[in-house]
Amino acid sequence: MSTPSSWPLTSDSIRFVVPRRVVAALASHPLSAQLYPLGIGYYQHARGHRMQRANHDDNLLIYCLEGRGKLTLNGRGRTVKPGDLIILPRGLSHSYETRDQDPWSILWVHFEGELATRFIGQLEVDDGSALLPLGIHSRLVADFEALLDARQASHNLTAFIHCANQLRQLLTHIALLKPMATRPAGDSMDLETIHSLMQARLHEQLDIDTLAQVVNLSKFHFIKKYKALTGTTPISHFIHLKIERACHLLDVTSKGVNEVAWALGYDDAYYFSRIFKKSMGMSPSQYRRIRLGGFSYKN
Repeated sequence: MSTPSSWPLTSDSIRFVVPRRVVAALASHPLSAQLYPLGIGYYQHARGHRMQRANHDDNLLIYCLEGRGKLTLNGRGRTVKPGDLIILPRGLSHSYETRDQDPWSILWVHFEGELATRFIGQLEVDDGSALLPLGIHSRLVADFEALLDARQASHNLTAFIHCANQLRQLLTHIALLKPMATRPAGDSMDLETIHSLMQARLHEQLDIDTLAQVVNLSKFHFIKKYKALTGTTPISHFIHLKIERACHLLDVTSKGVNEVAWALGYDDAYYFSRIFKKSMGMSPSQYRRIRLGGFSYKN
């Protein structure tokens, strides 16, 4: 692990370094070799905390919860604010420090593994700043805190393997949050309103023009922004919601396929069945047979 800072730990802060013997076991175990933690911590109101690394030999995430700090890469300084995530992959020289007049509180994890570079790659920021403005998310905080629970594990390898897989969850959770974080200023869109409208209109058809009007955008710009934020098109998401609802109706009611299709705004049951099969890989009747034990998840 890269040399940790010499910041004197306070009573309300945590610094946990995974024992080297455990690190070696994680690096060779098939359930953890791809990704595993080296050190985990929480620094509260860390006045005087600063670090500079010319040779960074692992990967590091820092999640700022309170206060302010400064991150410097290639001579360029960036202000770190609450909700910002610092992403520092192996080999990236850097320095960071808190502001003494408004000291930061941060969660952090150093990690390694065969797939560490790929996990980091999902989080890369286009401008190369290594700073991702995620905002404060209670679930993400809980993900970091779950890693910190590893310090209670003594040298139990099974517990550390569990911790390694919780690290996977944390990194993939950040990847899910990233599209919302990287929106250009003034380029926001009220996804909650759009998705609420979709839910309210599941029983009928809904066109792009109607959705675009809700957020006062042209059809072209609406589709472009929506896909940038969600990774899919609005109509694809609407169809996905309809199929979810269809699965629910097939599970909890005795409605026939024709009735389910009609309840979701499809006059043509055959067309509905084609869309359902394209999404689920099985027909509506085959899906219902799963509930009755007559059809498997795989075949």
